[in-house]
Amino acid sequence: MSSPAIALATNVYRIPTLRFDLLNSYAFVNDDGSVTLVDCGITSSAPRILAALASVGKAPQDVRRVLLTHTHSDHAGGARSIVERTGSDGVLVHHDDAGFARTGARPPADLSRRGGRLMARIGGSKRAFPPVEVARELVDGEVLPVAGGLRVVHTPGHSPGHVSLLHEPSGVLVTGDAIWNVLRMSWGIKAFCTDVALNQRTASVLGDLEYTAAAFTHGPHVTDRARERVRAFLSAAAG
Repeated sequence: MSSPAIALATNVYRIPTLRFDLLNSYAFVNDDGSVTLVDCGITSSAPRILAALASVGKAPQDVRRVLLTHTHSDHAGGARSIVERTGSDGVLVHHDDAGFARTGARPPADLSRRGGRLMARIGGSKRAFPPVEVARELVDGEVLPVAGGLRVVHTPGHSPGHVSLLHEPSGVLVTGDAIWNVLRMSWGIKAFCTDVALNQRTASVLGDLEYTAAAFTHGPHVTDRARERVRAFLSAAAG
């Protein structure tokens, strides 16, 4: 059964693509009614995402722009299907992950970690998800014309081109996988990271931004003292 879109702010929605909020996509509705979709779940997620959009009155053809926070298969897996079903030109993804999007290859694992070495042996050079055309490569700090302004914050480590996204008009921060919130705030699974230490260093920038809602791609969103709680997690993790 598909979950409806969950409103975080005016024209900003969280779309659970797995049960128990284990994986989320996000939708931003622009003034002209068009939709910018952030992340596309696993390969089978497209029908669930489109059903959630329908719950807020949006059709596939309303999706004009598709962004990826990064190119792991649970975020980019459904991208080609979404692009094909919506007629979008392709995805927007940071320059450092664009090659993985085009080939469907998984970003490299952190070989300094036992889990990373295991993932490298298991995955090897196998295709991780269907390749998808890249419409444009993102750069750190740019503000996209999405629902009044969506700022790209490069937070590499989980993957080379991992980004978080700050929607300044609504005060919603999409952390991507820089920080998880499954049961509690935590780092993502280290075996999936390209550089665990870099992930933890660059995530610190999220404590310096201004926002009122923290929206995670793994786990439920937080609106009660969101920035303070993210900063407390980062401070405790750094200690």
